[in-house]
Parts: sequence; structure tokens; C-alpha cells
Amino acid sequence: MAFHSGSEAAQKKSLEEVHGTVPVRFPRFWRRLFAFAGPAYIVSVGYMDPGNWATDIAGGSRFGYELLWVLLMSNIMALILQTLSARMGIVMGRDLAQACRETYSRSVSLALWLLCEVAIAACDLAEVIGTVIGLNLLFGLPLEIGIILTVFDTFLLLAIQKLGMRKMEAFILLLVVTVGACFFVEIIWSQPQWNGVLRGLLPSLSARPPFIFKDNGALYVAIGILGATVMPHNLYLHSALVQSRKIERTPEKMREACRFNLFDSFIALNAAFFVNAAILILAASAFYRHGQVVESIEQAYALLPQFLGASTASSLFAIALLSSGQSSTLTGTLAGQIVMEGFLHLRIQPWLRRLITRSIAVLPAMVTIYILGAHHLQDLLILSQVVLSLQLPFAIIPLIHITSDPRRMGNFASRQWLKIIAWLAAGIIIALNVYLVVSQIVSWSAALQAAGYSPLWIQLTAIPLAIACTCLLVWLLVQPIIAWRPSPSAVRSFPIQDTQAMMHGLTRPRYTKIGVAVENKPEDIQVLHHAVALAKSHHAELLIIHVVDGVGGQWYGKETSDRESQSDATYLDELVTALEKEQVRARGILRFGKPANELLQTIRDENIDFFILRSHGHGFWADRFLGHTIEIIRHKASIPVLAVR
Repeated sequence: MAFHSGSEAAQKKSLEEVHGTVPVRFPRFWRRLFAFAGPAYIVSVGYMDPGNWATDIAGGSRFGYELLWVLLMSNIMALILQTLSARMGIVMGRDLAQACRETYSRSVSLALWLLCEVAIAACDLAEVIGTVIGLNLLFGLPLEIGIILTVFDTFLLLAIQKLGMRKMEAFILLLVVTVGACFFVEIIWSQPQWNGVLRGLLPSLSARPPFIFKDNGALYVAIGILGATVMPHNLYLHSALVQSRKIERTPEKMREACRFNLFDSFIALNAAFFVNAAILILAASAFYRHGQVVESIEQAYALLPQFLGASTASSLFAIALLSSGQSSTLTGTLAGQIVMEGFLHLRIQPWLRRLITRSIAVLPAMVTIYILGAHHLQDLLILSQVVLSLQLPFAIIPLIHITSDPRRMGNFASRQWLKIIAWLAAGIIIALNVYLVVSQIVSWSAALQAAGYSPLWIQLTAIPLAIACTCLLVWLLVQPIIAWRPSPSAVRSFPIQDTQAMMHGLTRPRYTKIGVAVENKPEDIQVLHHAVALAKSHHAELLIIHVVDGVGGQWYGKETSDRESQSDATYLDELVTALEKEQVRARGILRFGKPANELLQTIRDENIDFFILRSHGHGFWADRFLGHTIEIIRHKASIPVLAVR
């Protein structure tokens, strides 16, 4: 049984305008398969965006076919993680952002949201640069004009989105097919060495760290390939897109939906792998073979006719680049909408959301062109993909935890073998990122010292940021484990059809003694409202408890006779008298000492079966100084506890 937080009707639906709009109930197998096809193709666009081009061209021209295995490994990881994401959306009816908000505290959720926004901005930066370069190569538009156009081209794609989910999917599929066709032709022209391609699908060991790469340059490009392939925002996107299908909430239909979406992901992501591998193979065959290191997409465009012997090679390359940038733009819009609504419960107009994201992406591109020069756009592209890779663990770890949880996923929770593979993929990604961050900080510090500058600013910025991210990562790893330790019976999964039987077995609880803690303050009226209503409903005795926790009360106990204890005793008597006039059986109990201990002891002594107290709304540090009675009672009392704020 899949358990949700709160009633499903009360929850906001992911991508509400297209939620459940695509029918899938068809008698024929192929019609059903076609009905489910689509979400993975939209997601696959992110796996072949201009950021991939930059990393693939850099990897192919500098290292030949050597990094093909990184592409293959990334594609396998992507297939596993996207399958988990789709399964979450189908079974839980939640996207990853909504599930994270329900799993983690507000502060952790905000941190995850900020990191996800950084990833979306980095992805959008790659789309901006790719589109700008494509317009420049095809039509000769200046880069500055191209950047301005990219601000407005998003509105065209938003208009396409309004035509409906299936038409949007068809439009994106057309762009994907265009990219694939262009590279299929260019691969034939490049005549690659297929034995070298096959060798490149296996890692070659090195005698020095990190042992599977020639140097840190190869590692940097490999992590860029990883970040460009397994994109964090796609995990949020896929879990929302699968909910556009109108699926019956039965185990058989959801299992069928999971199978069809697995097939959809397999086809779509392998098509994306073909495109990425084609770009890298093309760069290796056309440039690396001739000793030509390509530093930019523009350089690749200019050199392709020379090395391939076909004048139209450049045009096909530019058409594919422009199609890639345009198709990726829409996925960024949808992902941004999903994470903002899921994490913040904040919904703004898609055009405004898109304009904000695109403006954030345009700024670094404009600064790079005006200050560093257009030839540095390639470096910015690769950097954006490395940033994406660094954000990956913060999406992967919650995804694996949530999809492995039987309380949420029921019988659809990940099996042991799948969890092992998923955690292995997460471990590889985290290990590569940690190595890159440490080596990069050391490299920056050494470069500054060699130039005669102090590396202090690195120590004051990069190192604290790295430590903060590491702490957040560790917390994401351990928090779901330590937050709840299930007994064997608690893990038992119930089939979904058992929910009706469970509802019929519900009985109304009866409370005979209701305890309420008061503090001799005006705010007591808040808890008394709830206590009186409950006592009248159950015809229960109301026990009004106050603990004298001053120095006299804690030291002398019942022997104290200071003004505070006398005032508290009078207060309880007045409350009891007033409640009896309201036809409520009430009794006052005055205790002395530490509030939490005394309240727990009163619950045991009086056999109280329901307890009410007031929450002050303190944060973590305020509780450390002012006390945290609620937490102690909540964990140690074996009866229902209501905290009123």
C-alpha cells in the first residue's frame, strides 16, 4: 500500500494543467504502449542538449574514443534513476520535489530547492549558449542579438505547450529525430575506427589517481559528461510527466504503467546515448585522428567540412545544434515549474517563471562575451555541466531513499538488488565529485601561490561552501534512516485493494480521562478550547495540570509556599469552578519540579488516555535554552498527544 501525507485530494497535483489528461485505456497492446510513450522522450531531450555537445566534443577531440565508457556508464545510471523517478510518480502520485518536501524539514527542503534552481539555471545556460551559437552559425546573427532572441523564443514553446500534452510531445520528438538524423549522416561521413569505438566502451586503467583517467583534465571532462547526461532536474521532471497519463489506481494497472514507462525510458534514453556517442565519435574521428584539439563548437563547425570532405557537414551540425537548444528549452520551463510548486507550494505564471530562469542564464553568457570574449563560451558550457554533476547527489539520494521506503511505495518499493545498483551509482557519482572538488581547490590554491598571491580567499569561500554541501549530503543520507526505525510488522506491505477493508475496521476511540497542561497565562485559552470540546464529546473527566517549575517548586516540591505556587493553586481552583458551570467534570492537579518529568508522571499516576498541551513554536536553539517539553512527552508518553499552537 502506498501511504501519503495528508489526503490525496488536498494535495496539489503536479503539472495540474496536464495531470491525468492522456487516456491509456485501449484494448490493444500497441495502442496502450503508444499511449504511455512520450514522457521519457521529453526527458531524453535533456540528455542531448548543447551542454552535452560541449563535453562530448571536448572529450572526443582531446582523448579520442577513451571516454565512451563514461557515456555508457552515465546512460546506464540514467536509465536506473529515471525508472525510479517514473515509478515514484506512478505509485505515489507525487513528483520528487513534493516527496522531498514531505520527507525532510523545511530548512533542508529549502536548501534542496536552491540547489535545484542552480542546476536548472546551469542547464538553461547551456541551452542559451547552444541556441546563440546555432543562430550565429546558420544565419550569421551576432552573438549579442542571439542572446536577446533567446529571451523571447521561450514564449513560442510555451504556446506549443498550451496545445496539449500529446502535441507538445510530438513536437519535441520531431526535434529529437532531426538531431539524430543529422548525426547519423555525419557518422557515416566520418568513417570511425570501429575497433577503437569498441575499446572505448571499456575503461582503461592508469597507474596514478584517479586510476581510470589519464589526468585531471580527463576527469574534469568525464564529470562534465556525467553531469550533462544524468541531469538532476530530469529526475524531478520525469516523476511529474508520467502523471499526465490517466492511470487506474489498482496494483495491476500501476504495474502495467511501470512496465510501459520502463520500455519508454529504455528506447528514449538509448536514443539519447546514440546522439551523445555520435558526437563524441564524430569529434574523435574527425579531429583527434588528425591531432586537432577542438576548443569550441564554432571551431568544430568550421573544421568539419575540411575533415569530413562534405560541404553540407557544417549545415547539418548547426541545424542539429539549434534543434537541440530549442527542444531543451521547454524541459527547463517544466522542471522549473515543478520544483517551485513542489518545494515551495508557490505557483507563478509559466511565462514569468521562464523569463526569470532565462534572465539568470543570459547574464553569465553576456558577461563572458563582453569581458572574456566569445571564444570562452565553450569553457562556460563545460563549467555548466560540471555544476550539474555537483548537484546530482542532492537529487539522487532522496530519490533512492523514498523509492526504497515500503511505507510510501508499498509492494512497489525497490527490491534489494535494485537498491544496491542505485546506491552503487550514487557512490560513483559522489566519489568522482569529491575527488574533483578536492583536486580543484588544491589546484586553485597552488596556482595562486605560484602567482605570488595568498590562497586565503579560496580558504574562506570554496572550502566552507564545500563543507556545508558535504554536511547537507551526509544529512540526506542518514536522516531517513534515523528518523524512523520500523519494526518487522511495520514494514509489511498491504495490497492497495485492502484499503476498503481497513476503513471498515475503523472504530471511534473513547477517552475517559483527558489531561491538559496549563501555564497560568492568557494563552491557556487556546488549549482549553480543544480540551473542553474533546471532554464534552467523550463525556470524559478533564484533568487540568500545572507544574510549578520555579526555584522554590523544584527545590522544596510540595513544601514550597511562595507566592508563585499560591497563585497557581488559586488559578487551578478558579478554572475547575468555571468548567463545572459549563457541565464539564474537571479536577485540578498541581505538581512541582521539572515540567516534562512531572507531566509524564501525572499521565501514569492518573491513567490519562489523551493529553493536550501548548506549543510555543520555538526553534532548535530556543528549545535548548527554554526547554523542549513537547519533544520529551511526545517520545515517552504512550498515549495520543495533541500540541496546540
